[in-house]
Amino acid sequence: MEKKIGIINRQAPHGSSTAREALDLTLAISAFNESLSVFFIGDGVYQLLAKHQADLILQKDFQPMLQMLELYDVENIYVCQQSLVERNILIEQLVIKTTLLNTEEINEHLQQQHQLMSF
Repeated sequence: MEKKIGIINRQAPHGSSTAREALDLTLAISAFNESLSVFFIGDGVYQLLAKHQADLILQKDFQPMLQMLELYDVENIYVCQQSLVERNILIEQLVIKTTLLNTEEINEHLQQQHQLMSF
């Protein structure tokens, strides 16, 4: 039985390398594990907003890599509805296809994972 692995993204996309490292790890794990889920919670939802201008703060834009999730067959991508509401973000503003879950549903999905990694 394959282990269910969950990667939790809680950090804003820039200001540290955390978001990029989480994405790199997600793509690497996806090559070996099909039971992978990715969660965007809290400030992590900002990673999914279109039109980041990372070059203005001398950082590399990793958003095109988010598009790679589909190519790597990462299908379980979840976004916290409450996090979007608190930040006045509409699901239509996100750059990739995600599944919107309320807080209770997020917690249920997290409990189903054998291993969690939080960034």
